[in-house]
Amino acid sequence: MKITRLLIAIAFMLAYSILPAQDVDTGIDVLKEQKFKILEGKRVGLITNPTGFDNTLKYTIDVLFEAPNVKLVALFGPEHGVRGDVHAGDKIDNLTDPKTGIPVLSLYGATRKPTPEMLKGIDVLVYDIQDIGCRSFTYISTMGLAMQAAAENNIEFVVLDRPNPLGGNRVEGNLAEDGFISFVSQFKIPYLYGLTSGELAMMLNEENMLGIKCSLKVVKMEGWRRDMTFDKTGLQWVPSSPHIPQPITSLFYPVSGILGELGYISIGVGYTIPFQMFAAEWIDADALATTLNSYAIEGVYFRPMHVKPFYAVGVGKNLQGVQVHLTNEQKAPLTDIQFYVMQALAELSPEKAVFKNADPKRFRMFDQVSGSDYIRLKFSERHRFEDIKEYWYKDVESFRKLSKKYYLYR
Repeated sequence: MKITRLLIAIAFMLAYSILPAQDVDTGIDVLKEQKFKILEGKRVGLITNPTGFDNTLKYTIDVLFEAPNVKLVALFGPEHGVRGDVHAGDKIDNLTDPKTGIPVLSLYGATRKPTPEMLKGIDVLVYDIQDIGCRSFTYISTMGLAMQAAAENNIEFVVLDRPNPLGGNRVEGNLAEDGFISFVSQFKIPYLYGLTSGELAMMLNEENMLGIKCSLKVVKMEGWRRDMTFDKTGLQWVPSSPHIPQPITSLFYPVSGILGELGYISIGVGYTIPFQMFAAEWIDADALATTLNSYAIEGVYFRPMHVKPFYAVGVGKNLQGVQVHLTNEQKAPLTDIQFYVMQALAELSPEKAVFKNADPKRFRMFDQVSGSDYIRLKFSERHRFEDIKEYWYKDVESFRKLSKKYYLYR
């Protein structure tokens, strides 16, 4: 009996107390292996959130705070906050981290760029946040503006690199254009840019996309390859925002996120599959699925569905629509899908065509996320994706050629 109990206890420990082996060491893991040498003797400011953690799921905040040769003096909170307890779009106030007693300075409130006052007494800014590889996700905007501030205040900048969950080969969308630069399109890069945060930081720095050059170091990952989507890394996932709960959601964010800015139909935010569906009261689920599947979009299948969202667009209403299934995620053109949905809806219900019904007050955000107003204006003429497809992809090959200079991984 004692042996049986012992075996059960051992099995329990193996199942619940030991994390599975990971194939990739992220920047913070490598920094630990290097005994934090590049931070030794320096006063450190850390830009992070709950996605900054090591291979034991310990927050980077706590790893650096407890490191004997690191002096962590300030934390900087991006959108959603340092501890991830702030809703999307909500402003963040300065406060004190209750666990460490270190001041937390907001980069999503009165300012989105560290001020000279915020940077007093700091020798190096460290960035450790899991991105999702999409231009409109605001963490890379925070990173770039912080790099500018570091350069202006003669402070070093260190990126603890993490995987691009979409892999390192997917590039989709036109470059953001003059007049449409904003916090959701801060830099002239494609909508999906196929780089890790460290690689992107190098490109921003070397290609003068910041207007000033900072003293930059990237702590490379070990074991990551460009063909690795997040599910192939062996890494644990912590939600990068409340509506990116699983790594697969990173693949769907670009599937519907641009259309979602219009609040025209539900894209699953407010239901259990954020960014993975399109639904409204006036849609015929079977007709929409049939029309979309007739387009034969490679790697994609549309399933008719009926839902009642818990909050946000369509809350409490019976909606019909489609769930998007990626049958071959490598071949599926992610960003194209929402434009084909817009096309199909206009075919089936011309009076409901998106730019005839969406609130014009939201057009500006749609344009900023798209990086141009050409997408909206040209699409509005006939509501056909073929009219904007060439423009949407016009910068892809030139960007690939440019960005390859900054590849840290093969």
